[in-house]
Amino acid sequence: MSTVEEAEVREKQRKPASRDRYFDLLRAVALFRVVFYHLMGWAWLPVVFPSMGVMFALAGNLMARSLNRRPAVAVVRGRLRRLLPPLWLLGAVGVTGMLLGGWGPSEEGHPLWWWLHLAFWILPLSDPPYGEGLPGIHGLIGADWAVAVGVPLWYLRAYLWFVLLSPLLLRALRAAPWPTVLAPIALSAALEFGVLTVPGWRLEAGLTDLGAFGACWLLGMAHQEGVLRRLPRYVVPSLAPMVACAGLWYASTQGFEEGHDLDDMPFAQSLWSFAAVLLLLHLSPAWQEWPRRLRRWDRLITLLNSRAVTIYLWHSAGIVVVESLWDRLWSIGFLETDAHWILVSPWAQLPAVWLLTAGCVVCFGWMEDLAAGRHPRLWPDGRPGAHRA
Repeated sequence: MSTVEEAEVREKQRKPASRDRYFDLLRAVALFRVVFYHLMGWAWLPVVFPSMGVMFALAGNLMARSLNRRPAVAVVRGRLRRLLPPLWLLGAVGVTGMLLGGWGPSEEGHPLWWWLHLAFWILPLSDPPYGEGLPGIHGLIGADWAVAVGVPLWYLRAYLWFVLLSPLLLRALRAAPWPTVLAPIALSAALEFGVLTVPGWRLEAGLTDLGAFGACWLLGMAHQEGVLRRLPRYVVPSLAPMVACAGLWYASTQGFEEGHDLDDMPFAQSLWSFAAVLLLLHLSPAWQEWPRRLRRWDRLITLLNSRAVTIYLWHSAGIVVVESLWDRLWSIGFLETDAHWILVSPWAQLPAVWLLTAGCVVCFGWMEDLAAGRHPRLWPDGRPGAHRA
């Protein structure tokens, strides 16, 4: 590391930590888009705003800032302490429901492996198992509820690996910034075009997500380290649109459509997310306070940031419940004849999904506070001492 870079690191270590409201806004928009996409299923939504890439970039930025202030072991331990208890709470509810619904060792045919794989609900080094094809619950929850609980957990698995690798990634970033940032995209290309093959779907899934979103995580770290600031101002606006167009072009060659979008195309995802995150970080205004036009949204954005893990973990189950209840509305005659749009439009379900997600925030969000060593709060929207449990 050069003398100038060492001085920058020491300066950042002396400065007290403060919230970047621009990053809070990006995280809130990303979370809202995730819920919106999982309900609507529109293929263009991940293009308009690549939420997962943004969330990984913001997490990488925070990880680099923490590593500049505290020992790596303490930082990793702290991140795990914040991440795992909300997962354990979801597992306590979800896995118990799956077992009561008939899920068990016979589902995979290898009882010992089934029990060992359950450990991924404790430490998600790989995707935790879940019961596919379980029946619904008294007509109130659809038959695919276990899938809705289990599938989104890939994010926690990828996040965990990024956290564990971050001390090494930060060293590599300081030694060779841009080769390190671009290495995950090269990995994604190698997997996509068959240059690299790996045995087993679990290892393949981990490497695929590392290739798809690793550059975003590293861009967040690079932003914190000042790497992006050292670029000439014209480089990012000139380069990022070309990379984005390359990603969209490749997606178009792979049958980009509803039901088969960027989430199913890791290489296209890596290019598009990298370009979008690069532009968003390039534009970063580093707000310490809200601009006047955004102040009205302060409490909502604060709430979304304070309960980001809870909302992400529980919203898919909420969508399944709302869709199951909506199906029961077909038995109401006047709705079928006079208000048919209510029954078929996901827009009508959106308020119910957020209402149920808000209920999950109240019922389960306190675990995020306990995990962070804070006094549990029911509705942490930024008001001092409000709504303590």
